[in-house]
Amino acid sequence: MSGTASEGRPLDVPTAADVDAAAERIAGRVSRTPLQACTRLSEATGASVWLKREDLQPVRSYKGRGAANLIAQLDAEQVWAGVVCASAGNHAQGVAHACATLGVNARIYLPATTPRQKRERVATLGGDWVEVIVGGQTYDEAAAAARADAERTGATLVPAFDHPHTIAGQGTIAQEIVEDLVELGHEVDVILVPVGGGGLLAGCLTYLGERHPGVRVVGVEPAGAACMIAATHAGEPVTLPEIDRFVDGAAVQRAGDWTYQVVARHTPGLVAVPEGRLCTEMIALYQNEGIVAEPAGALAASALDRVGIEPGQTVVVVVSGGNNDLLRYAEVVERSLIHEGLKHYFLVDFPQEPGMLRRFLHEVLGPDDDISLFEYVKRNNRETGPALVGIELGSKDDLPGLLERMAASSMDVEPIAPDSPLFRFIL
Repeated sequence: MSGTASEGRPLDVPTAADVDAAAERIAGRVSRTPLQACTRLSEATGASVWLKREDLQPVRSYKGRGAANLIAQLDAEQVWAGVVCASAGNHAQGVAHACATLGVNARIYLPATTPRQKRERVATLGGDWVEVIVGGQTYDEAAAAARADAERTGATLVPAFDHPHTIAGQGTIAQEIVEDLVELGHEVDVILVPVGGGGLLAGCLTYLGERHPGVRVVGVEPAGAACMIAATHAGEPVTLPEIDRFVDGAAVQRAGDWTYQVVARHTPGLVAVPEGRLCTEMIALYQNEGIVAEPAGALAASALDRVGIEPGQTVVVVVSGGNNDLLRYAEVVERSLIHEGLKHYFLVDFPQEPGMLRRFLHEVLGPDDDISLFEYVKRNNRETGPALVGIELGSKDDLPGLLERMAASSMDVEPIAPDSPLFRFIL
């Protein structure tokens, strides 16, 4: 099959047969991950919900599929020249693992913002076959360095998502889901997949659109980096002016040309989920299912209540990755509490009189409220002094009462909304 990108150039869009070939090509190089029934999400939706555990791959994400499929098709001259790639972490690990198993040298460019845990995993997985190069503050800067390397050395650039071989490799997930559910006596009705640049979504659409057109596919993006939704609205891939990089595995500013072409042809459902909502799901997956998901890994599951799941349907949620730095969990909890309405921040102008903090605690805070942060913003000799105060509520329903008591107090209180520029100094 072929298509045309927004620039007018032809694209060799992959087919279901390409996905079948990819499955044979990467067999033994990636794991056939299990489907796990999820009682919690099944009870919440009335559907039969299954988790596709791509976090159990050797590289802890699905990215190894597309990388292995592309690298396994290099000819002898390309293998001699080696490969390069840029990644925020997961794609790098997929390339490193593929190169180590196939015996291909690679230079992998990581932005400086890549968590240390992911950097170390790339080096461990790649061994002597991989050189890790850290530079630039953003993925885009790392990608530019990788492209320059490929042009200078003749190495093959291995894209994270925007290549037909990558798309076909990621599509093997859909093939496995269908086959494994049939063995379990089910037919899949809905599949939810996370979306960054669109490789996984395009791969699933490629396979299912030809072989199982009745399956509904929903792509789930982080609200702060919804590049595929922006592309569908514009009729072509567009570059978002800025993105929230919290969901590092899906924080992409521009959807791919090939991936968009497939998405435009199949018109799947697309939904954007607030980062705080997926943080809540990350915590739920850990506390209930014992799954340590990264932010992108929890994306699909976090959208179940937003996509019209019907009772009795068989639904598969792709848990796309588990490369999460545990040091980030403090921020995960913070974002979740804010999204759930359990944590709020205020600028409180305290009169500079003895006992004012004690009065605030006794007269303003409710019995189940707790101060999680108290910091004077500016100390001076004026009659009042501002303080940044974080308050965690026992219940989100306690907020109106708190605001009423604040309004009745002698202190000037200014709530800090989550979309305020001031929030970047808190999170």
